[in-house]
Amino acid sequence: MAVRHLSPVPDTELDAAQPANSEVVAISRGPESATERIRRLQWEARVLAAEQVEAVGAELEVLAARALEIAEGGEAYPAGVRELASRIAADLPEKAKTLLTILHRNGVGS
Repeated sequence: MAVRHLSPVPDTELDAAQPANSEVVAISRGPESATERIRRLQWEARVLAAEQVEAVGAELEVLAARALEIAEGGEAYPAGVRELASRIAADLPEKAKTLLTILHRNGVGS
């Protein structure tokens, strides 16, 4: 039996042999048309935007909980700070709910 040897190929030769923006394409589908690519990228942008809005909603809930801790913190906090934190704690959950309602009403990623 003959023994086969692999020859090392320098990275520079590999880089020169491949196009700069190569991507994996399913053979059964063929390459994306410009229209398909635009639709896919727009869908990805909408999904990413929805994820970001959901993250903001979750962060607003966390901030509301922290504001409530301050509002109920007693004499450790000045009266004005407690009052403002109390209003923030009451307002933020509603804002978060409104934000998420608007997001889901418009359809995430559709």
